[in-house]
Amino acid sequence: MKQNNRIRELRARFNLTQDDLAQKVNIRRETIGHLENNKYNPSLRLAFDIAKVFGVNIEEVIWFEE
Repeated sequence: MKQNNRIRELRARFNLTQDDLAQKVNIRRETIGHLENNKYNPSLRLAFDIAKVFGVNIEEVIWFEE
């Protein structure tokens, strides 16, 4: 399965740096970079926390396709 996400796009819309978002969801900035580059699959909890920061559903942030 291939992971897709809109984290970078949402961060730009909300004027957040990778570090800002990382602090809000209590992870390292490098993890945000790995997520944005599809090199890390987030836990369900992390995906939920990121979606909550942006006020959207998880599916609007991260989704998988074959």
